[in-house]
Amino acid sequence: MHEVKVRHTTNDDIEAIKTIYEGEAAYSGTLQLPFPSLDKWTKRLLDLPKDYFSLAAEIEEEIVGHIGLQIAPSLRRKHVGQIGLAVKDAHHGRGIGGKLMGAAIDLAENWLNISRVELTVFVDNDRAIALYKKHDFQIEGRAVNYAFRNGKYVDVYHMARIRSD
Repeated sequence: MHEVKVRHTTNDDIEAIKTIYEGEAAYSGTLQLPFPSLDKWTKRLLDLPKDYFSLAAEIEEEIVGHIGLQIAPSLRRKHVGQIGLAVKDAHHGRGIGGKLMGAAIDLAENWLNISRVELTVFVDNDRAIALYKKHDFQIEGRAVNYAFRNGKYVDVYHMARIRSD
């Protein structure tokens, strides 16, 4: 397998990131909708807020994964980061999500002084749940009927990783 390189995204990556979220696994496993527009992703990624970090995974110059890390906006929650992750459908099971997660955790804990990283994951997304548990995330609760997906309401787990000092 070719090396997975993780780096901060650039404006040149926007179309490739949109392509990731066009994949059924990506929009079904996140709160995105099918048929994402380039305009939407351009607006989202062109001028990132100062407390948002966007990382891409690439293999041989192809963007194959994306993770966003947002520092919580409340002054009382500056120790908290929230993440969202997607990998291009054709590249699942190749360790890309793990590389992105590792890079985001390193950035959060070792450079941004984030001691709690949070995420939500659909309860039927076994592959993602296993990845998050591998990175020491714990299930903290279940939200019933959290989001509408493919014609019905689905539950999510709230998961978090607490930095051990």
